[in-house]
Amino acid sequence: NTSTTASAVNNGSLDNCSISNMTLSRYDFDCSDVGANTIYLRVTDVNGNIDSTSAVVTVIDTLRPDVVTQNITLYLDASGNTSTAASAINKGSSDNCSIDTMSLTRYDFDCSDTGANTIYLRVTDVNGNIDSTSAVVTVIDQIKPTVITQNITLYLDASGNTSTTASAIDNGSSDNCSISNMTLSQSFFDCSDAGTNTIWLYVTDVNGNIDSASAVVDLRDTIKPK
Repeated sequence: NTSTTASAVNNGSLDNCSISNMTLSRYDFDCSDVGANTIYLRVTDVNGNIDSTSAVVTVIDTLRPDVVTQNITLYLDASGNTSTAASAINKGSSDNCSIDTMSLTRYDFDCSDTGANTIYLRVTDVNGNIDSTSAVVTVIDQIKPTVITQNITLYLDASGNTSTTASAIDNGSSDNCSISNMTLSQSFFDCSDAGTNTIWLYVTDVNGNIDSASAVVDLRDTIKPK
């Protein structure tokens, strides 16, 4: 809101005797009056003679929006992506007139953004005034790797030993971001393990999520005695 007075609009009105009072056809203005407004100054002299003339009151809104944000947490999906909206970051932003638009400096996030990301909420009011405030978007990957294994057959060597690797047991394990490492619950075998052995493949992704799946190692001794 804003207002004016007759003395502010008057620019030297006079009378052959003297002026008794001056009034306006309108004193108060609000957001709906932004721009040019024609009003009238009505002047009455001490003998009751009255005349009036028009003036233009130009109402201007120069106040920026009050931008209030909130930090949020986003979770990556199975494709390693996530996104947000201005409405999710906004926490009650306001304006003396009204808000026209709200936008973000960034909406989309992926595996490379895991952790804290500073973005800005930009608010524009109906009269073109703009302000912005930062917020922190924390991106979290909580999806475990998809572990796929295959059974294998191993043969004891002349010393009665053998071994395998995680890559030999892996059969296309994957993750929405990427895999950091793969380990086995048992890599080395000897004569005491002859037969079927259930082992586990543990897969850890780059964000520390872990899952596992079993596989069977068929251990055979095919070396004849000497």
